[in-house]
Amino acid sequence: MANRVTQGMMNIQLLRNLNNNMVRLERLQDQMSTGRRINKPSDDPVGISFSMRYRSELSVNSQYQRNVDSATSWLSYTDKMMDQAGQVLQRARELAVQGANGTNSEQSLKSMKSEMEQLYEQMVSIGNSKFNGKYVFNGERTEQIPFPDSKDAMNAVTDPGEIKFEIGLGVRMAVNKTADQVFGKPGESDNVFQVLQDLVNSLESQDQTAIGKGIEGIDLRMNKFLEQRADIGAKTNRIELAEDRLKDVDLNLQSLQSKTEDADLAKVITSLKMDENVYQASLSAGAKLIRPSLLDFLR
Repeated sequence: MANRVTQGMMNIQLLRNLNNNMVRLERLQDQMSTGRRINKPSDDPVGISFSMRYRSELSVNSQYQRNVDSATSWLSYTDKMMDQAGQVLQRARELAVQGANGTNSEQSLKSMKSEMEQLYEQMVSIGNSKFNGKYVFNGERTEQIPFPDSKDAMNAVTDPGEIKFEIGLGVRMAVNKTADQVFGKPGESDNVFQVLQDLVNSLESQDQTAIGKGIEGIDLRMNKFLEQRADIGAKTNRIELAEDRLKDVDLNLQSLQSKTEDADLAKVITSLKMDENVYQASLSAGAKLIRPSLLDFLR
């Protein structure tokens, strides 16, 4: 026995089909306007889980990149300060070699002594250098000045702590140089402040033997300067490699995220036009379906 189809059943089915067509149009229009295939979790429950993971990994990777930038800046600034300190030592050595010559007049030695005192003060200023408001040569105590008393800088006790940046998962690198590494520990024969102060005193007393000993101290400290700068260069190279790797990881994650979230606009436009035609056809068919009235049945 055939089922009886009423006008009400036809109208309900028409409205259901129209609603389904509108839902598809709405979804495609959302994808068209946002450029994304997934705009809410219900669009793709599996895809949204992958998308959230990619977003989390991108956020972590971005933090590593910021750490790398900070580490590079710190190392670069430290290297510049050590370069300036090296120039001060080089000039001090030139003066000491000149002062060791027994033919200098008393006035010449006084001039050398005066310049050596200025070199000492300049070295203290370099030791108290700040980067982004932080003292770079006082270990982890970046808020405390390492050499508060310039006259007694050779006896200053500074912090030996390391400042480490995390540049990858479980990869931490110390980027700072402590005052003991750069300028020498208190009491060491090649403590740069002690060497410069001894040279000031030697030039004042015209002690040729002491001046020669000061030259030896400068040479020893300059060799240690070169060792520390070489270490900075090696760390800078490593950080640059880490930066390149992080950029590659970032591009890979962005590509995976795009494949998961982004819509294929060409496909969306084609589907949108097709569903618009279907919707218009549905409206046209519906107009014919609901046209009959009671008067039409009474004729």
